[in-house]
Amino acid sequence: MATRTVARRWERGKIEFLAQTCRSRSMRAPIAYHPDIEKGSTDEGATHEQLRRTFRRIITATHRDIGTASRGVHAKSHALLEGTLHVAANLPPELAQGFFATPGAYRLTARLSAIPGDPLRDAVSGPRGFALKIHDVLGPLLEDNKGVAVQDFLFANGAVFGAPDARGFLKNLRVLALTTDRAGGAKAWLSRTLRLMQRLLTRFARPSATLAALGGFTPTHPLGDRFYSQVPVRFGDYVAKLDLVPESESFRRLTGRLIDIDHDPVAIRRAIRRVMAQEGGRFSLRAQLCRDEQRQPVENAATEWSEALSPFHTVATLEFPPQDSWNEARSYQIDECLSFSPWHGLEAHRPLGNIMRARRAAYPFSAGLRSRLNGCPMKLLP
Repeated sequence: MATRTVARRWERGKIEFLAQTCRSRSMRAPIAYHPDIEKGSTDEGATHEQLRRTFRRIITATHRDIGTASRGVHAKSHALLEGTLHVAANLPPELAQGFFATPGAYRLTARLSAIPGDPLRDAVSGPRGFALKIHDVLGPLLEDNKGVAVQDFLFANGAVFGAPDARGFLKNLRVLALTTDRAGGAKAWLSRTLRLMQRLLTRFARPSATLAALGGFTPTHPLGDRFYSQVPVRFGDYVAKLDLVPESESFRRLTGRLIDIDHDPVAIRRAIRRVMAQEGGRFSLRAQLCRDEQRQPVENAATEWSEALSPFHTVATLEFPPQDSWNEARSYQIDECLSFSPWHGLEAHRPLGNIMRARRAAYPFSAGLRSRLNGCPMKLLP
């Protein structure tokens, strides 16, 4: 019996290997990075100025009402983590690119957050963000690093950005600005209603990203969630999107697990602290190469790149040992005095596309305003 079981497993493994080999042979070669892969427009500057003004309204509103200038987006942190990023060994040439070209271990700072620009109670359930800051990277840096050797990658737990371009981003941000730090009870009531609608919808169709963004996000445990870069970056000689998926059993068993968010304003923070205090865990960092500029556009951030056309492949592992994942001292150090931006990084991972150019215009302005209002110099390293 044992021999037959081993034989069946070997046969299944052989079939899977052959299938993967066939897919690899039929897959298109990755698109080479070239500066002309971006198609900027002449009117972007006006939109960027409107984004800065809207961020000013959000940040000054929270400063006026709660005494602290929060981030214009991702204001509330759920977890503030320290860990190690391990770049995988023996990657194929198309994946051994840029920072990922050489195996090694790097110190890592991570911030899990809620996306709105005011620190709402958890009962207002929206998508989450996951920001990474990799320390002591080697290679030519982007201008915005100002000589500090860090690489930031930003993720959210939705496959695509909430708008195709900066104009759509501005429209969404203006809606948030109108309701910043207002009607918290009404927002919580609306969130419960939208979550019910989302549950009904998922029985018959795909979850609605619009409902999720408005407060109808299903309150799953963040450590079990999948996170996406949503928009592409240069990947050495190529172009890629990135994602994070739970790797350790301690995180994978949390996938799909719901958190009761209606009775505790920081329920998500407490749920993460319980897991991190006891076990810690690992995420896989994966890359999806651009293989078709038409079906995998760089400029449209609302288009999901087909995984059938180009699957994700693991290039590194994020390891987080057991730790206190949130406390007031860490919150001051990271939430108020640390800046995350996709424009902090290596030239080999230059951010690409309309949304990334908008972030370059808006994020430094947001960080500078927070620094002045809070009296805390903004840093690239904790």
